[in-house]
Amino acid sequence: MPSAEEAYDEAVQLQQQGKLQEAIGKLEELIAEEPRYALAHAALGKFYSDLEQHDRAVDHAQKVCEIEPDDPFNFTALSIVCQKAGRRVEAEEAMARAVQLQFAARSAQQQG
Repeated sequence: MPSAEEAYDEAVQLQQQGKLQEAIGKLEELIAEEPRYALAHAALGKFYSDLEQHDRAVDHAQKVCEIEPDDPFNFTALSIVCQKAGRRVEAEEAMARAVQLQFAARSAQQQG
């Protein structure tokens, strides 16, 4: 059985070959085994968004934020997925959180 990283890489290769549904299947299998593998959820958020399956995309983008709550990029990605889904308020909240995290990181760097 491939490692989580190998399975993720295989899924990305499938997506790059235009086999989006197969890539999604591979990632869904991966998170069934490794439910806290953030990269898989992030990719699923993007891939489902590409397919305009917005509810699924938002669910996975939110999961990434739960797993890695200190990474502003995750909240930026969530904001984008929410925008595409027409969820304006959620998009704005996610972007505000991203900005807050970025500000906190800069402040910590300046003090450190």
